[in-house]
Amino acid sequence: MRQFASLLVICLLFPFNQAGAADRTHEYKLDNGLKLIVAEDHRAPVAVVQVWYRVGSSFEYDGITGVSHALEHMMFKGTEKIPSGKFSEIVSAQGGEENAFTSTDYTAYFQTWSADNVGLSFKLEADRMRNLVLSEAEFKNEIRVVLEERRLRTDDNPRALLGETARSIAYQTSPYRQPVIGWAADLQGMEIDDLRTWYSRWYAPNNATVVVVGDVVPGQVFALAKKHFGPLSSQSPKAPKNRPEVEQQGTKTVTVTSNKTRVPQLYMGYKVPVLNNALAQNSQYKEWEIYALDVLSGTLDGGPSARLPRELVREAKIAASVGADYSGASRLASLFSFSAAPSAEHTLEELKTAIIAQIERLKKEPPTVAELERIKTQVVADRIFQRDSMFYQGLIIGTLDSVGLDWRLNDKYVEKISAVTPEQVQAVAVKYLVPERLTIAKLLPRAGE
Repeated sequence: MRQFASLLVICLLFPFNQAGAADRTHEYKLDNGLKLIVAEDHRAPVAVVQVWYRVGSSFEYDGITGVSHALEHMMFKGTEKIPSGKFSEIVSAQGGEENAFTSTDYTAYFQTWSADNVGLSFKLEADRMRNLVLSEAEFKNEIRVVLEERRLRTDDNPRALLGETARSIAYQTSPYRQPVIGWAADLQGMEIDDLRTWYSRWYAPNNATVVVVGDVVPGQVFALAKKHFGPLSSQSPKAPKNRPEVEQQGTKTVTVTSNKTRVPQLYMGYKVPVLNNALAQNSQYKEWEIYALDVLSGTLDGGPSARLPRELVREAKIAASVGADYSGASRLASLFSFSAAPSAEHTLEELKTAIIAQIERLKKEPPTVAELERIKTQVVADRIFQRDSMFYQGLIIGTLDSVGLDWRLNDKYVEKISAVTPEQVQAVAVKYLVPERLTIAKLLPRAGE
């Protein structure tokens, strides 16, 4: 990713809703399979164009991990028509901003600029969708950049390294065990032909969704899409074989030591379902459970008045920091996780015991009406905040669509959250936050260093 904060967190933005999005959002499909979603927002003469490819690290296999992210870097290196480096120059010359990001389930590219540049966005994106030039020399330079990115953001970042290790242990067969940036050995052994194969397989109109949000007329945008993307031929990308996570037989524990930190860290992750699991035919999961897990996350860590920061940081002073994290918008089953650091006067073991005690308390005592009202009020506030950003409006649409969900679910989010009861929050805590689903990862300063 090109100087862009990691968007593994993109799915966390799913709760940001927007009122009446479906009324001003239009979906089209070209004959070659490309999907176009256009959302009107006429408050400023600006537009965001995002191109989403339904491929990410969870599509990769051992030996080529990180290939999706490496290809993202190379997508800015030039085509048969546009020399290397000129893509960004064209966008900058028009006063625009552009970037890209790779996640477990998708890779996306975007430009933000004047609304009258939508046609130019389409021209540029359609060109590199099928005509990318992958140079051996540029690849060798860029893979060194990716390896340095991995070193800075993961290997030399103890907290990120702890999370990567925890996920690789928590998931035994699920492809979510693989880091988006890839394992260092795979990156070192990667060849330009790996990228060529990946590009040919996945970068095609029938594996892409174009999202446009801004001061545009949907019918005109559709005409531009037909002009620029319409002539592109479709591919037949063979989906990766299903690799469901095996049933866990007990709590997993891993300890990591590092000379890069003096502060111990704790990560706890429970395996939980997501909306894709709940909405599948003959599913053993219920849709309300996903929204209840979201409310459970808010109960524990939905701001300074939530239970974990209030009781463990400010009152008991066991934790220096603590947070909970869950998103229901992913392609495969995910984790309900906790990240925390103990205060100077307490140990990791005491902190772990305190977090588990909070979970057990919720199993016995459901959240109060006041707590649920706080969470629902926050959802409405998030809804207003999200509407202020064209980029995030597109981000929600693209994320939902790319993981296989209907983007219209966004319009139902507030309603679904409002329907969650205290008893349902208690029920998902009892069902899912159990030792048989838990992985505990500890980061300790390396002794003697």
